[in-house]
Amino acid sequence: MKIFGLAGWSGSGKTTLLTLLIPELTGRGISVSTIKHAHHRFDIDTPGKDSYKHRKAGAREVMVTSVDRWALMHENRGEGEPDVDTLVAKMAPVDLLLIEGFKSYPHEKLEVYRTSVGKSLLAPEDDSIVAIACDGALSDINRPVLNLDDIPGIGDFVISHCNLSGS
Repeated sequence: MKIFGLAGWSGSGKTTLLTLLIPELTGRGISVSTIKHAHHRFDIDTPGKDSYKHRKAGAREVMVTSVDRWALMHENRGEGEPDVDTLVAKMAPVDLLLIEGFKSYPHEKLEVYRTSVGKSLLAPEDDSIVAIACDGALSDINRPVLNLDDIPGIGDFVISHCNLSGS
């Protein structure tokens, strides 16, 4: 399973790019899964539902299943956030696992950069960034710079960089 990331400052368009890139890659016959890092507390369960009640009652893990999907929720219960390797080990094998966020983890990644966000580039300080997808021209960059709006081109780059073979 190949692992590749998207990193960038909040508001740079990581999620937007990912939601466009996934169908581009799956349309080429590549199986894709994702891990999304959240910098804040989040909840995917609905208060009042049985699974919510199980979790709030103290269950470490709660699995909900139906004919269409299953989901496993795990409560850290004070243990802290697991590292990327631990999370990756829990994923079912696919051709490509895309990780959104975890910008400080040393997996290879694409920086998503918008000049309008007003932040500095991450790439000059991070050797794990192998290319930059940007909404404008950049100078003095020693890595490929991809047009943020060229989803097929970004798909080509990811496939080539990760040595994947699409259909």
